[in-house]
Parts: sequence; structure tokens; C-alpha cells
Amino acid sequence: MKLHHKYILFISLVILLFVGLSLQLLPDHKWLFLISELIVLIIVGYSVHLYQIFIRPINLITAGIESIKQRDFNTKFLKVGQSEIDQLIDVYNEMIEHLRDERLDKHEQQFFLEKLIKASPAGIIILDLDDNISLVNPAAESMLTLSKEVSTGKSLNQLNSNLAHSLAELKNNVPEIITLNGIQKYKCQKSHFIDRGFQHHFIIMEELSEEVIRMEKNAYGKVIRLMSHEVNNSIGAINSILNTFLHYSVQLPAEDQKDYNHALNVAIERNNNLNRFMANFADIIRLPDPRKKPTDLHELLRRIQILMGSECQKRNIRWNTQFESDTFVVQIDVEQFEQALLNIAKNAVEAIEKNGVITIVTHEKPETQLIIRDTGKGIPPEIQSQIFTPFFSTKRDGQGIGLTLIREILLNHGFLFSLEKSLDGYTEFQIRFNSKQHE
Repeated sequence: MKLHHKYILFISLVILLFVGLSLQLLPDHKWLFLISELIVLIIVGYSVHLYQIFIRPINLITAGIESIKQRDFNTKFLKVGQSEIDQLIDVYNEMIEHLRDERLDKHEQQFFLEKLIKASPAGIIILDLDDNISLVNPAAESMLTLSKEVSTGKSLNQLNSNLAHSLAELKNNVPEIITLNGIQKYKCQKSHFIDRGFQHHFIIMEELSEEVIRMEKNAYGKVIRLMSHEVNNSIGAINSILNTFLHYSVQLPAEDQKDYNHALNVAIERNNNLNRFMANFADIIRLPDPRKKPTDLHELLRRIQILMGSECQKRNIRWNTQFESDTFVVQIDVEQFEQALLNIAKNAVEAIEKNGVITIVTHEKPETQLIIRDTGKGIPPEIQSQIFTPFFSTKRDGQGIGLTLIREILLNHGFLFSLEKSLDGYTEFQIRFNSKQHE
């Protein structure tokens, strides 16, 4: 039974008791009966007044509770002129105003945080209590090369992304540099926050590829320029002296002239080889900006096939093409891109000792892409992260110029690329063209 019902029942019983007692006075004491009835009326009137005084605060409290349940923090009560009730109304109004301000602040902070996460150049992934992805910002989508719809609700290990698999191995609060394909570098850190008493993990990723490449290029560019200057100056002077010595061979006995000339010519040729060696390095840092024009990539690939035909025949290597359309027009610098493709094809051929297949694939959906796939020995996992490091080579006499030149040409064109082992065991060099560069 509610409180106001109990109050009404109590007052009703009291009034009935007074009425019953006053009826006992009616036969002998009429005046006392009338006075008692007047008292009953006064009690009824004052009871109604007290009811309004006592029940109004309860109604106010009930209405306030309903507003709070419905999260309506805009409703306030007006004062009624009674000090006790007005004091209660002041407390309620102050509490509601405070709650409204806190709610507004929370919404503004949440809105700002959502905007900040969305606009952040750093990739941000927020995990739920089961370590499944609950939020991924656009930067992280781009790094993972997956859409929000594909990644949300899944664990990192369930995603078809090498970066996601590496992120799953991160330890809490331990920064780590993750290198993919020898070219993509990410600084990653896993941490946590508390939400409603529960711990949630989040991951922040910062792409370092462009910064590292720029620093590497500045560093090796300075070294190459210095080395080239010193070597060229020395070789020029030494060859001049050696050529002068050749003129004195006629002054030697006839039996010594042949050995003398041979020794000097060997030295001159070695100097020329050294000069060409340095020129190869210098060509990388002197690589001009690409002069792009619309080019049929299929025709360019057929020319590469002809150039590599003799070597493929020696090794019994089949050359397959899987072209999605008759033409595949891209905006490229023909000379530079042809050199890059030639180096890629040469590496693929050298990776196959004998009896293998090189497959060239082009397609426009879901990405505009070129894939050069070979059945060679593949890339050992321990050197995967170093393959595009400037001048790194696994060959005994290799200079590491080929992949460095490929890297510089593709970066100057603005193309994304990777060299890695596919899920079916092949080695794939992938070049991805964006929509502005493909027509």
C-alpha cells in the first residue's frame, strides 16, 4: 500500500471515530454535538491541507525519479512557496543541472575523441573484452588493407593481413617496430584503458616507411656522392699515369713488353670496372623524376618476355600470362618502369634453378594490380624484412643495386608494392596502381 493511501485511511478512521463519539452526545447535549461536528470539519480541512504538504514532496520525488530513469535532464520544478518543499526543489534542480552539464561534457568529449580517432594519421584499433576488434579508424583500415565491415567483430588472427597477425603477438606496453615486405615499417604499441570497471586493450600504429626511406636515401646519397667523388678523382689520375707508362713499353726488352703491357691493361681495366661500379650506385641517387605517359603495360611485359626468353630457355622455365583484358594502360615512365620490370623478371629467373614457371597476372578488380609470380626457392623468413634494404644482397658477388633501383623507381611513381611468399607457396612481386594512375 502506498504512503498516501495509508494517510487517507488513517485520517478516515480518526474522523469516523470522532463522528461516532459525537453521535453519543446528540440526544442530551445538542450544543456539544454541534461543537464536535465543527471540530470534525476542522480536522477534515486541516487533514486535506496536511495531505497536500506531505504528499507534494513525494510526488515531486517520484516525478524526478521518472525523469532520471528516462535520462531527461532538462526538467526542473518551480518553487511552491513552502520553505521545506522549496528547499527540496532547489536541491533537485541543482542536481539535475549538474547531471545535465556532466552529460553534455561527456558527449562533447566522446564526440571530440571520435573525431580525433577518425582523423588521426596513426592507426588505432580498440579491442573488446574478448580481444575482438570493436573499433578501427580509417588509418588502421588503410594499414591493414581491410575495410571496417570485414575487420569489426573479429580477432586479429582471423584477419587476412600479415600486419594483423604481427599485431596479435604484441606484448602490453612494449613498443615494437614491425617490418613487412622489407619496405613497410610500423611502430606499434599495445596498451589498455578502463571502461566501466573492465579493462579494454587498444593498439596504436604509426607508419615509419616514408620517414625511414627518406632518412636512408639521405644517408646513402651522401656516402655515394663522397665515394664517387674520391674514386673518380683517383681513378682518373691513376689511369692517366698507367696510360703514360704504356708508352714506355718500347724501351723494354722484347720478351718483357708483353707481360708489362698486359699488367698495365689489367690495372686500367680494373679501374674502369671500379668506375662503372660506382656509376651504378650514382645512377640510383641521380634517378630523375618519372615522365609519365599512358602506356600499354601488356605490350611492355611482352618485350620483357622476349628479352628474358634465352635465359628462360636455358633453365627450362615456362612463361605464362594471365591478362584480364587485351590492354592494360597505366601512367608510367616507360624507360624507368621497363628497367624495374627487367630487374624483377631477372630476379624471378635467377630464383628458379631449373624447370620452373613464371606467371604474369594483371587485373583491375578488386585492385588494379600487376603480379609477377615464380616457383623459385622463395625468400627465407630471416631475410624477409631486409630485402628492400639499400644494397642488401644474398648473392655472393651481389651489390644489392637491383632491388634498390626497383624500390626507388616504384616509390617515385607512387605505386604500392611488396615482395613476399604467397599462401600457396609461390614468391610474388605485387605492384598496385591507384585509380589516378590507371586509365
